[in-house]
Amino acid sequence: MLNDVEYSVQQSPVLFEHNGQNVYVFTLKNKNGVEITISNLGAILRSFNVPAGGKNIDILLGFEKMEQYLDQDYVQSKTYLGAIIGRYANRIENACFAIDGELIQVSANLPPDQLHGGMEGFDKKVWTLEEFEKVPHPKISFSYMSIDGEEGFPGNLNAKISFELTDQNELIICTEAVTDKATALNLTHHGYFNLNGGGPIGDHLINIPSSYYLGQNENYVATGELLPVEGTHLDFRNPKRADQDWSEGEGYDQSFVLDSAHDSWALAASAFSEQSGISLEVYTDEPTVHFYTGKYLNVNNGKGGQNYSAFTGFCFETQHHANAVNVPEFPSTILRPGQVYKHRTAYRLSTV
Repeated sequence: MLNDVEYSVQQSPVLFEHNGQNVYVFTLKNKNGVEITISNLGAILRSFNVPAGGKNIDILLGFEKMEQYLDQDYVQSKTYLGAIIGRYANRIENACFAIDGELIQVSANLPPDQLHGGMEGFDKKVWTLEEFEKVPHPKISFSYMSIDGEEGFPGNLNAKISFELTDQNELIICTEAVTDKATALNLTHHGYFNLNGGGPIGDHLINIPSSYYLGQNENYVATGELLPVEGTHLDFRNPKRADQDWSEGEGYDQSFVLDSAHDSWALAASAFSEQSGISLEVYTDEPTVHFYTGKYLNVNNGKGGQNYSAFTGFCFETQHHANAVNVPEFPSTILRPGQVYKHRTAYRLSTV
């Protein structure tokens, strides 16, 4: 058990069973009072509490009870609050792709395309607790074995995710994976942030250091086009309010190619709320960030009885280029035997 307070990591009792496996919630806390809770169900980051202005503000949308993440109405909404996304983030056009000349058909949970891993992606799996650490910071790791053919993807894929909370108020998420057969892989984490703890997010100042964005078709599938942000509403190279230029009722659901060198560790995006004084910076070694302002949010009975409607949360999803399996010009998202998929993203918090 992990409930010895000296570890700054606590494990809940068994909450319930899902598919014959026990579901828990784990709490990590640093010396500054920043506290996160994570479940082994979907590696869901359930809460992210930040001391600001004399109170604790939970900057993540989510549920108070883990059972709510399995409610069928919620699952069918394809919202993915706070969860790991796999095997493949974003949309795969026509739910198919080719590897070495072989056409692979995967599940089309958003016909004709696949979204965020299919009918039952990594967000709905119970992950296995691997390890926890006290030094130098509280850290916890989970693993999941995705079997050959799951959602149509080839290969037995052994995936691992870790969460580390530093005393610099930084949450570092690392993902790793190996496979025994060539497969497509593009993981991300799908936290919905609201630096005010609730309400509209249009007043958040957003900065994304990106000169190009990915062109999309009418189904939000990346087409392979790289388009300049210059002179468009998608230019976030200088901070501006999220709602300054967005189309009414549409917001943003867009992938941005980062200006940083490929595979380098760099700033991907930032957000600031003058109301709460909380600043969020996202760093990654991934080449793109998908900025989503929650157009389709329609979730009842969230934390504190909140109903999450459109534009009450935003996502910074770091990943490889969307639909890269169908665009040869994009950096490859094919993982082969003998290779190790390994990426990390950090969420850094500060207050004024």
